[in-house]
Order: sequence, then C-alpha cells, then structure tokens
Amino acid sequence: MPPRVVLFGATGYTGRLTARELAAAGARPVLAGRDPRRLEALAGELGGLEAAVADSARPASVRALVGEGDVLVTTVGPFAVRGGPAVAAAVDAGAHYLDSDGEPAFLRRVFEELGPRATGRCGLVPAFGYDFVPGNLAGALALREAGEAAVAVAVGYFVSGGGGFSTGTLASGAGMLLQPSFAWRGGRLVRDRIASRVRAFPVRGRAWLGISYGASEHYALPRLAPGLREVEVCLGWFGPRSRAVQAVSTVAAPLARLPGMAAVGRAVTATLARRTGGGPDEPARQASRSHVIAVATGADGRELARVRLRGPNVYTLTAGLLAWGARQAATRGVAGTGALGPVEAFGLEALQAGAAEAGLERVGADE
Repeated sequence: MPPRVVLFGATGYTGRLTARELAAAGARPVLAGRDPRRLEALAGELGGLEAAVADSARPASVRALVGEGDVLVTTVGPFAVRGGPAVAAAVDAGAHYLDSDGEPAFLRRVFEELGPRATGRCGLVPAFGYDFVPGNLAGALALREAGEAAVAVAVGYFVSGGGGFSTGTLASGAGMLLQPSFAWRGGRLVRDRIASRVRAFPVRGRAWLGISYGASEHYALPRLAPGLREVEVCLGWFGPRSRAVQAVSTVAAPLARLPGMAAVGRAVTATLARRTGGGPDEPARQASRSHVIAVATGADGRELARVRLRGPNVYTLTAGLLAWGARQAATRGVAGTGALGPVEAFGLEALQAGAAEAGLERVGADE
C-alpha cells in the first residue's frame, strides 16, 4: 500500500489552503480535524476526499491517523499547546512529519526532545512554510556561494503589501515573548530572548529592520556548514517599531524567568487559540508579497555572498511549500531520521525547485 498523506488541521485557515494546494496538484490527502461537518464539506469541495475526525486533546485519535511510512502534515496551532500529539504520533508510527510551526520553544522541543526519539524511516521536518523554508534555502545558497571562508550568515524575513495575519498566527504570537528562544552564536546554540538584536537588511533599495528570532536555521545551517560561528535570523514584520518590540522584550525576558510565567504564557495562548480559523481573504493575499534575504560574511566581516528570494503572500507560500513537501516525502521519502532542516530533508536542488513551484524564486538586488 503506498504511503498516505494525512493533513491534520485541514479545516483551519492554513489547513484549507494546504488542502486545496494538494488537491490542485492531483494528491488525495486524508483530511483530518475536529469538526466532522466542516471536514465533510471540504472533502466534498475537493472531489470526495477521505476524512477522519481527530483532536489534539485526544492524542489517541491523532495516533490513529497514520501508519509506518505515511506522511503527517499538521497545521494545528498554536503549537505550544496543541502541537505535541502530532509529532508524538509520527514518531510512534514511523511516519514522516511536516508542520507549519513558527514558534521557537516548540521548534526547540522537536529538535532536541522529540527528534532523537525517531527511528527507522521517520523524518521530522518542522517549520516547513514561510517559517522557515525560505531562510534555510537562501542561507544554504549564500553559504554555498561564499565557500569555506563564511563564518556567519544573517537571514531576514520581510513582507510588502500588507495582507494581515491569521487568527492562528496571532494566537501563536501572543505568549511568545514569555517563552524562551535561542540563537547560534560563538559556534554553539545558546539561549536568547526574542528581539535581543535589531538588524537592518537591504530590501528593495532601502534598509528594512528586523528583530532577532529563534528559527530552524539555527539548527540546520551549521549542519550544512560546520565552520559557521554565527547564525542570525530576523523577522521584519514590525518595521520601524522593531526597536519598540526590542524594548518590550527587554522587560518581558526577566518576567518570563519568574515561577509560573511560562504557564501564564501558555494560558494566554490557549485562550486565544479557541478563536482560530480566520485569516486574510484572497484579494489581501494577492496584494501581499514575501521577501527573504541571506547574507554570508567572512571572519573580517566582509560580505561574501548575498541571496534574495521573493514569493507570494506568507500563507499562500506556506500552503504551497507544505503541499510540495508532503508529496515529495510520500513519493521519494525524506533523507534522514529525526528532526531535519529543509535542505537536509530534501536536498538543495530539489528544495529550490519545490520552492519555485510554490512561487518562491531568486531575484536581483532591486526586485
């Protein structure tokens, strides 16, 4: 029996977009989620797909979704409160796993706690969307072009044209300043707060600001280039308000270390998570573009290589990347076991082609 692709969270905002991308590519995923009526409606819309009811609050129902060699794609967030059962189900079943996670604390849990438990054919590829495939791709290309002289790489994520956020993104971000983050500095992974640094990147002819952020690049890029001493990943969604976010982070970080504050953050996130499912409509997504830049530098600080990528709206891009990754994992497998970065999982050339299929392409300096 060929591997099945199971999409958990199919009736959520990102889940619906991903289901439609999979169906448009000719795939027949199993649609899974909590609401049988919504599942039935979406399954009918997409040509009579199979549907299964599962809920992260009932881990056994999630485990029942997959068997060995299957591919489990999950968009069920916030991942800090809902993400664990899906990863555990994939590890237990020996299934491949992809998700739309962009939360540093959960990402670290996958790489350091859950990934080492995987055996056999189980490859876990978290954050396989706008967070953080483009930066992994741009960073890997820049490092390849820079060669062994590169000791640092900085990645910036930016958006033009607005578009807004989904309710799931807002719920995920609500408690994030009270959660620990990380960075690759001095040749090792260290604990670091979100927005500890603010950095300017040249985008579309001007300097755009971004705040430092824990991403899968911190784990994955040093595996590709063992000589890397520093990886910086910055989110540029706040523009000129980036320094204000940094100031808030300076206050929030000490509070986060107080007893009970982690539980407060999870409670706030869980409360907002009850209202997820909405997001930008099609015209808003059409008006928005994503921009990613990676800069590799040498020991003297001199720039050695620069790579710019441009793509569609972040949610459109995430859906396209998840759909491509799921089909790739189902037909060709994943090149490794445990928690992997996108380049490790699929190879640089294949990932570049898959990203282009999702609308993410390399552009020149002024585009």
